[in-house]
Amino acid sequence: MSLPREIEGRWTNGVVLKRDLFSTVERGRFGTRAGEVEAVLRRIDEVPWWSFGLARHLFGRERRALAIAGELGIAPPLLFAGRDALIRGWIDGLPLHIAKPRGEHGFFRSAKAALRKLHRAGICHNDLAKEQNWLRGRDGRAYLTDFQLAAHFSRRSWLFRIAAYEDLRHLLKHKRRYAPEALTAAERRVLAKKSLLTRVWMATGKKLYYWITRDMLHVSDREGGGTRLLYDAPRITARLKAHPQVRDAMVVAFPDRRVGTGLYAFVEGDLGLTERSLREFLAAETPDKAAPKAPEHLQLTGALPRTAAGEVRGEILELVAMNQVDLIDSLIAGEDERVLVARIVADRRNLRDRFAF
Repeated sequence: MSLPREIEGRWTNGVVLKRDLFSTVERGRFGTRAGEVEAVLRRIDEVPWWSFGLARHLFGRERRALAIAGELGIAPPLLFAGRDALIRGWIDGLPLHIAKPRGEHGFFRSAKAALRKLHRAGICHNDLAKEQNWLRGRDGRAYLTDFQLAAHFSRRSWLFRIAAYEDLRHLLKHKRRYAPEALTAAERRVLAKKSLLTRVWMATGKKLYYWITRDMLHVSDREGGGTRLLYDAPRITARLKAHPQVRDAMVVAFPDRRVGTGLYAFVEGDLGLTERSLREFLAAETPDKAAPKAPEHLQLTGALPRTAAGEVRGEILELVAMNQVDLIDSLIAGEDERVLVARIVADRRNLRDRFAF
């Protein structure tokens, strides 16, 4: 794949992290004066012509915000900013929806401190409702990423205060999900009260936003999964589970250079079950309704990794599907799970973006 001319010879492609109408984000290596470092590239040279104007606007917002936030130790440092390519440092950590920091009070203290630093610098993130925009570093601390909607304020105006309040409220929603026992009385009051602008947005603009993005453009950002994860994955999963030799199944999304968002099905099945028979079973969808597009990858396994309560560990399977297998180790619960996951990783299907980190 060709690169923007401004980073040719300095960037080595790795794995795609996200691809949508406004940019492609991928992990790789970048050559600096101090040597090659792990980094993340956002490029806008391949977006459709009709979304390029908005893509460039979002690109500029992230560049301005990262130039400040990256120096605060709470976000990736800005390594390069050109016309069509922006490169930020790599943070060794996991997105919140994968890390799931249940009961980790220290993480949320760190997240609140990071938010205070950001706001003192005059920046509001404006997109912290998405769990993938919070990272849990390997050091246990919280980091922020994806500053496309961030705004830099020169003074603490009423609009700044509202935006900062909403940043905090969204953080507390995550805290309520993963560490509700740590919420203070003051934090519960913030959670109970949305700002006036937010209430107006939810009653009017948000409905229009969903109509344009989901119904017209067929774009969704459900934890980075897109509309196929939202609409097709549940039907594919139900169909797979209807097969008499399938004990369980989970379908996750992964970013793909060619199709944008792909689906990867992990199937726990009986001995003798084959991928071919499963794909034929999927293709035999009842004719009274249009069948969803088949998953790009389908992997059979004798067992799926599970929690102590018996729930499939989708966060591990998502990393396998995205080929970010170097991030799995911190999630492994024990030696039995390590052996099971190693077998799944060794047999994984998505090898197009294979890269040794």
